[in-house]
Amino acid sequence: MRSQLFKRAIIIVLDSLGVGELPDAYLYGDEGSNTLANTAAAVGGLNLPNFQRLGLGNIVKVKGVSSASRPLACYGKMAEKSAGKDTTTGHWEMMGLYLEKPFPTYPNGFPPRIIEAFEKKIKTKILGNKPASGTEIIQELGEEHLITGYPIVYTSADSVFQVAAHEEVVPVKKLYRICQMAREILKGEDAVGRVIARPFIGQPGSFSRTERRKDFSLPPPSKTALDYAHENGIPVMGVGKIGQIFVGRGISKTFHITNNQEGLIKTIDLMKKIKRGIVFTNLVDFDMLWGHRNDPQAYAKGLEEVDSFLPQIFNILRQDDVLFFTADHGCDPTTKSTDHSREYVPLLVLGLRIRQGVNLGIRQTFSDLGKTLSELLGFEAKIEGKSFASEILKQP
Repeated sequence: MRSQLFKRAIIIVLDSLGVGELPDAYLYGDEGSNTLANTAAAVGGLNLPNFQRLGLGNIVKVKGVSSASRPLACYGKMAEKSAGKDTTTGHWEMMGLYLEKPFPTYPNGFPPRIIEAFEKKIKTKILGNKPASGTEIIQELGEEHLITGYPIVYTSADSVFQVAAHEEVVPVKKLYRICQMAREILKGEDAVGRVIARPFIGQPGSFSRTERRKDFSLPPPSKTALDYAHENGIPVMGVGKIGQIFVGRGISKTFHITNNQEGLIKTIDLMKKIKRGIVFTNLVDFDMLWGHRNDPQAYAKGLEEVDSFLPQIFNILRQDDVLFFTADHGCDPTTKSTDHSREYVPLLVLGLRIRQGVNLGIRQTFSDLGKTLSELLGFEAKIEGKSFASEILKQP
């Protein structure tokens, strides 16, 4: 164990809050994407006084969020080095793991070799098998599902195999078993990033998804910063879908949440309780509820809600705390696409022993965060990335 500069690190991922297209965005059809700035423009400006004080407006021009003359945080943006633009890739890279080859996607639905193997395994036919919005496909096929009992399979531009089923037709535990079967099939060239269980309820014309979604992700192919932290006796608390993204690897305890507000409340609760460790929080509503549904008004409202929680977080920061705000990819709600977008992500770092107003520029990989995390918490992590710890630490 190296010399420990900080005892606790809090990482809050504003899921999908991109801050502008990456140079290779054209390869993904994402030219013009800028989740934060375009959302602000679409609603006539954002009201984020606390993020403004930190320096969010210094990273990218945002209507309603001015650049701060003296930002309270260190600020910059990070480029994704890995191929792809999905949740798993973004979080893995954040913790020091690159993917040279993107996870497979199925823009025309899954081929017969997958569907036939899946139907044989679950001993029933399926419905769907096409790219679709999760809320729309249950309206389209929900009634047929009620009649036949066949689960609904669909995908998107992301590397996902999603299975939707009515909770009264396929009990949730059974749906989870079905998804585990799919996960066992989807290997090798068909190793999608996530298999996702999507339970829903209701009647024809008014079906709605429940909060009992569950992701079955691939395990990281090599160690991440979380594994090294755990091996060095540093507790890692995963809030939201962090535990599922890393398949429990390097995670001491996982806390399920149903929305952003619960995620923030749990983060604050953990900050009040734990004396040492990492609190790693994902706020998924930005992506799941608003980005994919092209709802900039709700996206903006969600940002303002998180901003209102920041004083509570600031007030309980300790001398040996470091706090990171970032994102895992973009999902611009103002474009025609409903999929993730290939964007830079914001980086804000603050703490009582962290310098203020340092421009960290453009980091060449998300992994710089994980490398910095390991240096600040005093454990060796053989991962990718370049630490910026020396740039942000106050001189003794």
